[in-house]
Amino acid sequence: MKSLLFVFLLLVIPSAAVSGGTNAPRIRIACIGTSITHGTAFHDGKPDSYPARLQALVGAEYEVLDFSTSGATVCRKGDRPYILQSEYEKARAYRPDIVFIMLGREDSKAINRHALHDFAKDYETLITSFRQPDTATRIVLLLPPPVFSSDTVDITDEVLRSEIIPNIRLVAFTSGCEVINLYNYLIDRADLFPDTIHPSPAGAELIAARLYDVVMMPGVPGFDILKNAGLVTLRRNYFGFECSDFSFEGRDAKIVRPKKPAAGLPWLWRARFWGHEPQTEIALLERGFHIAYLDVAELLGNDDAIGRWNRFYEMLVRSGLAQKPALEAFSRGGVYAYRWAAANPGRVACVYADAPVLDLKSWPGGKGKGAGNPVEWERFKQNYLLTEKEALAFRGNPLDLAPQIAGAGFPMLHICGDSDPVVPIEENTDLFEKRILESGGTITVIRKRGVGHHPHSLPNPQLIVDFILRATGQKPN
Repeated sequence: MKSLLFVFLLLVIPSAAVSGGTNAPRIRIACIGTSITHGTAFHDGKPDSYPARLQALVGAEYEVLDFSTSGATVCRKGDRPYILQSEYEKARAYRPDIVFIMLGREDSKAINRHALHDFAKDYETLITSFRQPDTATRIVLLLPPPVFSSDTVDITDEVLRSEIIPNIRLVAFTSGCEVINLYNYLIDRADLFPDTIHPSPAGAELIAARLYDVVMMPGVPGFDILKNAGLVTLRRNYFGFECSDFSFEGRDAKIVRPKKPAAGLPWLWRARFWGHEPQTEIALLERGFHIAYLDVAELLGNDDAIGRWNRFYEMLVRSGLAQKPALEAFSRGGVYAYRWAAANPGRVACVYADAPVLDLKSWPGGKGKGAGNPVEWERFKQNYLLTEKEALAFRGNPLDLAPQIAGAGFPMLHICGDSDPVVPIEENTDLFEKRILESGGTITVIRKRGVGHHPHSLPNPQLIVDFILRATGQKPN
């Protein structure tokens, strides 16, 4: 009898365990939005909507449901408030673990603009309702894709860009919700919006892929760089994220924290011109990067600047950030970033440089094609304690250090206008690229045809983001 019981248990217990795994509760994802979420504009919706595509990507451990309502607004005084629709009640009753909210486009209509003064308050109310009674719900605010129509009465891109999106970022900051920038992510993809408003199936696939990365990104719960470093800071909104301002050795310093720090605690180090063309930083914050900045502006990358950067770096790494940051260098920031990298070759994951100064004789010297900057040329000589003759013979430029930089082995990406009158590409990146390649280094140069020194970066920074993600080991599979 005991033998029979033993055989019975051997047969039943494993099957019960498998059954328990199969029937384990799925993670519930609610997608809230309008017709752009529902996907009704093309191929009758459901199979080609981004919630449907997201379900196919995340698999059986997740359940993705669509709770969208065409024409729904955030504002309660709009013509169709989402919070008064039946889909809203269904979404709350679903008790989702993750909520993706893509609302705001309909609020840009002329008929709804009168209510925009209540937009942030009404959005906060909507968010709060999904946090009750379960405060662990993960709420992700999606900045809506651009509108490729010139209509100023219906859904309007100018209002979306100048009023709706800044309000959503403000709400993300005050509420602590994650925020994902689909606007810049799709700004160069008008081809994916056949009617100028709704994404095609290919557009829905692209949105779903981005949200898949959000769902699957591993994080480091509880990590607090400010606490670890013992910093007392002034905190403010940085495009929906928390920026902390503080003093480091008498210099202005900043750290922007992601909502969900990525595994490995990667970070981007901005060399110069804080806040200018920040789309790459914003995209990396969404992916769990910290952003750091130490203002050594007038030092032009001299030994004093390098020493201060060394100590700033050591504080951040000692407090938990990754050993190798990605460096971001705009214009004269190229001198700062590359001179520090040459002095610290084992501390750099990669360099993204945009129209960078690589030879101080070119800028600010103006000894070639460019006009230069006489005031900054004098500052350079003072900072480096050089006479005019010594300045002209200076061999500490990134251009001169190219073999040493190439030997460090980190990849480089340069984006430059090929008609730059301020920092001529032929005197800077063209020569630098040649020397890096001759020295066995890795560099990619994107030349923007007919573009001058401005604008920096790219409206859609995905190419830059992918480069940094690969170099730091953060590129999702």
